[in-house]
Amino acid sequence: MRRNRTVLLPVWAFGFVLATIGLGAPQPLRGQIGPSLTASDIVAQYGVPMKTRDGVTLYADIYRPRSSDRFPVILMRTPYDKSVSWAVSPVLRMVLRGFVVIIQDVRGRYTSEGEWYPFKHEQADGFDTVEWAAALPYSNGKVGMIGASYVGATQMLAAIAQPPHLAGIAPNMTASNYHEGWTYQGGAFEQWFDQSWTSQLAQNTLERLIRENTNAVIGAPTLPLANYPVFNFGQLPADAQLTAGLAPYYLDWLAHPDYDDYWKQWSIEEHFPNIAVPMLQVGGWYDIFNGGTLRNYVGAKTHGANNAARTQQHLLIEIGGHAGFGRHIGEVDFGPHATENGYTDVILDWYDFLFKGIQNEFATDKPVKLFVMGANEYRQEDDWPPPQAQLTKYFLHSAGKANSLRGDGSLSVLVPKSEAADAYVYNPANPAPTVGGPLCCDAEHMQPGPRDQRSVESRDDVLIYSTGPLARDLEVTGPVTATLFVKSSAVDTDFTAKLVDVTPDGFAQNLTEGILRMRYRASMESAALMNPGQIYEISVDLWATSNVFLRGHSLRLEISSSNFPRFDRNLNTGEEIKFARTSVAATNTILHDAQHPSALVLPVMTSK
Repeated sequence: MRRNRTVLLPVWAFGFVLATIGLGAPQPLRGQIGPSLTASDIVAQYGVPMKTRDGVTLYADIYRPRSSDRFPVILMRTPYDKSVSWAVSPVLRMVLRGFVVIIQDVRGRYTSEGEWYPFKHEQADGFDTVEWAAALPYSNGKVGMIGASYVGATQMLAAIAQPPHLAGIAPNMTASNYHEGWTYQGGAFEQWFDQSWTSQLAQNTLERLIRENTNAVIGAPTLPLANYPVFNFGQLPADAQLTAGLAPYYLDWLAHPDYDDYWKQWSIEEHFPNIAVPMLQVGGWYDIFNGGTLRNYVGAKTHGANNAARTQQHLLIEIGGHAGFGRHIGEVDFGPHATENGYTDVILDWYDFLFKGIQNEFATDKPVKLFVMGANEYRQEDDWPPPQAQLTKYFLHSAGKANSLRGDGSLSVLVPKSEAADAYVYNPANPAPTVGGPLCCDAEHMQPGPRDQRSVESRDDVLIYSTGPLARDLEVTGPVTATLFVKSSAVDTDFTAKLVDVTPDGFAQNLTEGILRMRYRASMESAALMNPGQIYEISVDLWATSNVFLRGHSLRLEISSSNFPRFDRNLNTGEEIKFARTSVAATNTILHDAQHPSALVLPVMTSK
């Protein structure tokens, strides 16, 4: 158990510590005390305990002004260690703007007690923490929450529990449904994220296991001395047995490929009518959870519990999200405006407006701000999707040979007549590889963001449909879908789609992408295999984008059946993914004729 400790941090010392942490490895902010050079001291309390309703103790660090006044609270609940630099770095500015800042380790993580299991305890623990924070002697009773990714999930889950003193949240880069858009997408398993995130989470679980089972007294009687056990839990199991011991939730995710009650119990989308607070949603066009960010904004605005929830929704969409920050994301320079709207600045303005009534940008009647790629600037909109966006169909065309960049596929607004279908062989043993895109959480081994797709487009199992060079700029802002008429020789397979912006020199920049597992073509709640050879009309959700295809650029659609390892390979057999290991090749076909007008559906912006 960590001892509760209070220190006074002069402003100069606090700033020096934050700067130092930013230059090195993540480390705790504690014990850096120097002579006071200003009258404005910050009180820092480390390891402050809080009991949950079921008796588990959670620990938080609290930073507040050294004052007898009461202040609104900004709360972060994190599974990633409350003392790391990225969590602590905004604290100085927030406290100096008149907020109490509380950063808490969630249940079962780092200093907090209990069992770690994603999503399971965040509603109850979030409710308890908000009410505890509101009752602290230096709190004025208003509590807001901040944070990204899973830290955003702790906000959304707390909000649907409706703690009375929660007055606003600001989820950054987080989902609306922990089945669709987190663990799965279009019925396909988000393999790269699910596995890399699980491996990272399991490290702290293993460290806790070691710490709780290290006692030299137990091993002291052991002879010979060479047999001394450094840990007391015996030998660690290997491979999948270790996964089951340290991360049982990963196996539960695989055991629930359908959208069933396991997922619905903590799905935000099932509980939009429970959200009763204003929200600022922050996302990124290349973020792995951006689809959920957009749905959270629309869902709460449409179905929120009260007028505050329905009318005080704000949305900010940046570029990279989990794929990166700054003006350079992936292989693209998005210009100097890309660095505007820093998260801490936006959060402070949000809570200044919400809690203090300061009339800043959030007081305007335009609740949406988007970064428009291509134009490379931010723009405010009246709503999402922008009302002036008109859905426009770009139909697929070819003479039956759209395979790869060498093929004859094209896109146009002309409705197809009599045209040959395009077919390719999808072999799970040789899947189309993931190149960039909305990836998380291991950029060292799988680079995210916008990257040249020509290496993927050179494959014969990837169909390519492109316009010619555009005669004028074309802005696409809003949801993107591909409506396709398909058939397969297999009982189950996947269809993937990717929207690409091609520069005059051939650089193929991925913008947004999607996938549909055919067994879930009708419903994510129940699987239904295909009849081989039967034609099906499907819709592949590519989420959304905002991009100006500049004059001279081309608009491109890629169609395939794999995007590995971002998504697991469909083995084409219809077996449950948890245990499937054998695969068969499938011949997959896209039809595009008068009776089967496959099309890319784009939200084309008209002049205002």
